[in-house]
Formats: sequence, structure tokens, C-alpha cells
Amino acid sequence: MCWRLAFWGTLFYLLVISLAYAGFDDGEAAYGRGDYAEAYEEFKDLAQQGHAGAQFFLGAMYELGNGVPQDGGEALKWYRKAAEQGNVEAQHNLGYMYANGQGVPRDYGEALKWYGQAAKQGNALAQNALGWMYSNGQGIPQDYAEAFMCYGKAAEQGNAFAQNSLGSMYANGQGVPQDLVVAHMWFNLAAARGSSDAQDNRDKIAKEMTPAQIVEAQRLASEWKLKGKE
Repeated sequence: MCWRLAFWGTLFYLLVISLAYAGFDDGEAAYGRGDYAEAYEEFKDLAQQGHAGAQFFLGAMYELGNGVPQDGGEALKWYRKAAEQGNVEAQHNLGYMYANGQGVPRDYGEALKWYGQAAKQGNALAQNALGWMYSNGQGIPQDYAEAFMCYGKAAEQGNAFAQNSLGSMYANGQGVPQDLVVAHMWFNLAAARGSSDAQDNRDKIAKEMTPAQIVEAQRLASEWKLKGKE
């Protein structure tokens, strides 16, 4: 008798989970095609039931005013619920809101906390944001070594902002020995991803380099791309 109750209990649980994921998928599809009213209807009940993905989307809808009145407080509430369950996108967005005082008083401590959690999960945007905070001493002592490490993790994932920042650190010898060849390589990679700042930086330091150095930098960039990182 007990095993039958356990069996039907498990079956019911799986059915509920299946329906929840179906509803979430429907909401995500509606959001993608711009049908925010349908997306909201799909997400709101799931979010209230504790679905982290739905909570994240509700936060985004309130932050951007998509299908609902723009409301920083509601965005913060739903992002926090999702972030506390480990949703990496919500953790990053929560960090961004605190870092920029968007919908909440600016709080670098909270920004570091949530960026840090997202960065540990491999989120390149959060890793880049942490690098920026360390390199500029935002809410923490300026630390080029930490900035270099954070930028490096994001740059390895192809984040153009981090690649440009790494190039600047190599160009200026911040937290790492000055190396114009490696700086040119990172600027080149970021420029290839559409960064106009990186393109300007690359052209600027090229004037200080020999033709042989530029060829070497281009070779390093090509090898990096061949490794499948770009």
C-alpha cells in the first residue's frame, strides 16, 4: 500500500512539474514574439509558486515596462526571489540595479554580492562588471590584480568589453607588466566583436609598435580564434 501511495505521489509531482515547464515555455515564447500580455499571464502564477525562471522574467518585464507599468520596486522583488534560488541572470541584473541605483538606492556592497554570485556561475557580464568595480575602486579598494582576473574570465568567453579592458591593462601596465603586443591582440579581438573603443585603442597603440610586433599581435589573435573561443 505504501509503495502505491509513493508511486502516485511521484507521478503527480512529475505531472505538476511537466505542466509548469510547459507554461514557462509558452510564456518564454510569447515574450520572445512580443506578446507581453500572454507572457505575463503565463509567468505570474508560476512566479508566485516559486518558479525561478518565471520570477526572472517578471522582474525583467517590470524593469523594462514590457506589458506592465515600469516599476523598479517590483523588478527588484522578483529578481531577488529568482536570484536567491540561484538564477544567474537575475543575480546579474540585481547587481546591476544596485551598482547603478536603478529602482533602488545605490549600494555597492549589494552589487558586489550579487555580481559575485553570478560571476561564480560563469556569467561573463557579471565577471566584467566585477572587473570594472575593482579597476575603478567602486565600493572597494582599487585592485588591478582582481580586476585583471575578473576581466580575464569574461574575455575568455568572448566579452568584448572585458577584452578591451584587458587590452588597456596590458597597454598601461596596470596589474600586469606592460605588453603592447598582447594589448593589441585583445583590442583586435574586441574590435572584431564590434567594439569601436577597442578599434580606436588598437589603432592608437599600433603607432607605438614596430611592424614585427603588429604581425605578432595579429598572429596571437588568429591563434586565439582558431582555438574556438571566438
